[in-house]
Amino acid sequence: MTTELRVLTPAEWDPFYTSLERAFGVAQSPEERQLYRDLTEFDRTLGVWEGESCVATAGSFSFRMTVPGGASLPVAAVTMVSVAATHRRRGVLTSMMRHQLDDVRARGEAVAVLVASEPMIYGRFGYGVGTFEMRAEIDTARVRIAVPEGTDDVRLRYAQVTDPDVHRTCEEIYARAVPGRPGMMARQPGWDRLPVLDPEKDREGATALQCVLAEAADGTVLGFARFRMKPQWSAAGADGVVFLEDLEAVGPRAPQVAAALWRFLFDLDLTSKLVALNRPSDDTWVHLVSDLRRSSLVLRDALHVRLVDVGAALEARTYRTPVDVVFEVEDAFCPWNEGRWRLTGDAKGAVCVRTADPADVALSVRELGAAYLGGFSLAALAAAGRVRELREGAVAQAAAAFGSDVAPWLPHGF
Repeated sequence: MTTELRVLTPAEWDPFYTSLERAFGVAQSPEERQLYRDLTEFDRTLGVWEGESCVATAGSFSFRMTVPGGASLPVAAVTMVSVAATHRRRGVLTSMMRHQLDDVRARGEAVAVLVASEPMIYGRFGYGVGTFEMRAEIDTARVRIAVPEGTDDVRLRYAQVTDPDVHRTCEEIYARAVPGRPGMMARQPGWDRLPVLDPEKDREGATALQCVLAEAADGTVLGFARFRMKPQWSAAGADGVVFLEDLEAVGPRAPQVAAALWRFLFDLDLTSKLVALNRPSDDTWVHLVSDLRRSSLVLRDALHVRLVDVGAALEARTYRTPVDVVFEVEDAFCPWNEGRWRLTGDAKGAVCVRTADPADVALSVRELGAAYLGGFSLAALAAAGRVRELREGAVAQAAAAFGSDVAPWLPHGF
């Protein structure tokens, strides 16, 4: 039988999502399934059908992402990509990626991003790893945390995760944090439900989600932490685990607020381990602990970045140092990007236009995506042979300009 790729209709959502669950080997709770049904943008969602059976899926969400300089850029957040095991190696994935990137371009979005279940797949479609996420398992029975002066002035109080006022306050804190770090996504309507989705089947013996708010003396909320606790006992006694889901601190006193929240998590009774599930690679607690070696840091790829319109994407961000570089860009999958682009810019803004001038740096769109948010250095990519310098000093100039003062980070999936 032949297959047909088409835009999803609401009536097709259930077989579409069932096909996706089968491909990933999961069965989501009714709450999770309903959330993603509500969030689905049907005009951005694709199904491949063989008769009445859905054999492949792909979609994207409309987000706004912070880029270096603090601007908010519309991006296509690619998601729900799967191909049934019965239909591999038939070009199905390539056809969906082709349709999707053409659609992203038609919508005027300069960048597409995704979180990969299998990272090896997406490089051939021009995606480069743009951010890390850091996981830590901290032995809080042995590791101490030193806090900056003023931390004791921060007040902490428990709050109900399900309280609408508490939820709104946490979302306001998150929204204030978004412009300060590349890679963070502004929550679109409905997405505030994701961080507090709490299906019992996913707790693995831990408690329901708990919340602590951090306040100034006047009661102004400056930060929060959401976490779970898993009681465990060994022959020596209590040996529980704390699982940190979210922690944000904002404002001029953010260092003290963050330290107060981390200290609280370190000191919870009947626990001896703190598991931080997804934190930025430059997170503050790393500089406060007595023993990093007993904190078991693990870095893994997180956000993969694809420049769909090279000129518009490079103009959308600012640059840490002045830059004037001609890039020779290779992009076989989106050939409209191929050729020479002159980027001139600084901390106030940038212009990126086509040029016939000689190239200074040669690279593929994949490497531009990796460097775009400032998390990966063009100089490091050059040292790995992924970027070629054609004018002496050009890579160093570009690498300095593309850098970010803080590590880019994606705090939640999509």
